[in-house]
Order: sequence, then C-alpha cells, then structure tokens
Amino acid sequence: MTSDDHALAHELATAAGRVLLNLRAQPHPTTKELRDAGDRAAHEFLVAALAEHRPDDAVLSEESHGDEAGTPASRLRSRRVWIVDPLDGTREFAEAGRYDWAVHVALWARTEGAPNGDLVAGAVALPAQGVTLSTLDPPRLPTAGSDGMRITVSRTRPPAFVERLAESLDATLVPLGSAGAKIAAVLQGKVDAYVHAGGQYEWDTAAPVAVVRAAGLHASRIDGSAVTYNHEDPTLPDILVCRSSLAPRLLAGIRAVDDDAAGAGGKVVSPDHDAERESRHAS
Repeated sequence: MTSDDHALAHELATAAGRVLLNLRAQPHPTTKELRDAGDRAAHEFLVAALAEHRPDDAVLSEESHGDEAGTPASRLRSRRVWIVDPLDGTREFAEAGRYDWAVHVALWARTEGAPNGDLVAGAVALPAQGVTLSTLDPPRLPTAGSDGMRITVSRTRPPAFVERLAESLDATLVPLGSAGAKIAAVLQGKVDAYVHAGGQYEWDTAAPVAVVRAAGLHASRIDGSAVTYNHEDPTLPDILVCRSSLAPRLLAGIRAVDDDAAGAGGKVVSPDHDAERESRHAS
C-alpha cells in the first residue's frame, strides 16, 4: 500500500468494493443476512487495513461510531481521523441489479492551514459501476446539459421540502439510492444537485464531499454555511452539493421554500435521528 493518503483512500475504497462484490455473488438465505454480512465484511476489511497502514490514526466508522479510536474523546484529540462508511446503501446492495451503493473512505486532519481540521483526502467507490471517484485524480465535471436542472433525491423517502424546491425551480427529481451514489451522480454529471434536509451522519458525506471539493464543486449546509466534520456528535442535519454555478440559485430557492414553510407554521429541516438510524442506508 502507498504512503500517499489520496492513493490509500482510493485503494482501500476500491478493494473494499471488491470484497462486497464477491460477497454479493454468493447465495444468502435472506436479504437481511446479505446486508449484515456486507456491513461486517467491508468494515472489518477497512479497519484492519487502516490499522496496518495508518496505525497512529483514529477511525470513525458507521459500524463502530469511533470504537477503534478508543473513545470519542480520543478521536476528537487526534490529529488524523479516517471517516469511513464501509457500505453506504445496504438496501441497494442487497437488491439484485442495483448499482447505487458505495464505499466511502475519507481522511480528516489538522494541518498548518487548517488547525481545527478539515477533509484532506477521500474516495467513493461505486463497485457495481466499476468506478472509484477520489481526490487522487479528481473527476472532471461534464458540460451541463440544456434540459433544465436535475436534483437527485431518495428513492424511498423523497422529502416534501425538495419536491417544493424542485417545483419552484422547474427542476426534475431523480430518485437514487445511497447518499454516496447521489453525490457521485453530481460528480459524474448525471444530475446537477443533491439536496438533503432529513438528517445524516458524517460518514454519509465525508468522502463524497472531499471529492466534490477537489473537483471544484459546491458543498455546504442548506443555509450556505460550511459542512464540517469530526465532531463529538456525528450527526449532520442537511447538505447541498451542486455545480458551483447553480449554488446561488439553489440557496435562494431553499431560502424561499424555508420562508414559505415558516410562514405556514412549517419547518424545512426536521431531522428525526431515531428514524434515520433505522433507515439511514436509504438516505
């Protein structure tokens, strides 16, 4: 394995994807057993590989919530933290023929330029597509089409907020599976934006956001503030990822929808984290 963090993230995400593809090809009595086996196998692979190649670094994984770091406090004190989602989209992984699931590997680090820490490397493997997008070689975004804005949303839980936003912007909604697959679709030019306001976790977006930033795209909270990582509470209420040229229009549209909801006594951002924990793989 390489000493370069960008290359390591790329290699680990790709290799974990191969583990999952091999597992997916084997018979399993139930889809739940396949989902559980995938989560476990990819998690164990990544944790073992990071322990071997970056033994002094902390790890925040969806499947452990920082156990490998000893305690959340020791993770927060660490200079370098790998934020990983071993299998983003277990539901899609367990459905034959679906391609919209991913493996996320990101590195957060304190540096001279960012003493409070920031994402410095990341990779999103899309094993069923045979693709890994990473900061090692950031993707070049295809030229935008002329058919109107496309916003990707959850295929199982499309939020009414984003439906109202799409209507106000005359945009088309494109349902997809995991958060990583949705953000990858923005990076690949298949859609123009991903807007989510239902609550997520750091591992859902750390690796995709690292690649998004390296590719020169926009990533922020839906109020336009920065998305930050490696907090004691790893929940993230919302996110906007889009072509940079579309960010002002989308942020203005979000504010307008938010104002309309507030005027009607409603609320745009209302993360239900207990429900999200149960269904987070379909975000």
